Amino acid sequence: MGSSASMKLSYAILIAMLMAAPHAEAAISCGVVSSKLIGCIGYLMGGRGPSRGCCGGIRSLQRLARTPGARRLACRCLTTASRGIRGLNFRKAATLPRRCGVRIPYAISPHTNCNAVH
Repeated sequence: MGSSASMKLSYAILIAMLMAAPHAEAAISCGVVSSKLIGCIGYLMGGRGPSRGCCGGIRSLQRLARTPGARRLACRCLTTASRGIRGLNFRKAATLPRRCGVRIPYAISPHTNCNAVH
C-alpha cells in the first residue's frame, strides 16, 4: 500500500473515531475496530486472499461486538472508514466475513444502514 493510501486510511480512521466517540461502549471504539482490521487492507485493495491476521482480527472484532450497541458502533466505524478509502473493493469487503468463517449482521459497505443493526 502506497503512502497516499496509508494517509487516506489514517484520515478515514481518525474521522470515524471522532464521529463515533460519543457513542462508544467500554470494550469497543473505532480505534479498536481499525486496529483489528488493518491487516485486511491489502486484500480489500486487490490482494489474493485475506491473511490469517486479517481473519483473526475479524474474529476478535466479532467477540468484542457482543451487544447491539457495540455492533452498531463497529458498523459505523467500518462504514465511515470504507467511504474514505479510495480503491477499496466493496465486493471483497462484503464477502470478507464469510471468507474468514465469521457471520456479522451487516455488510461492510459505505451504504450500510447501521441504525438497523441489532
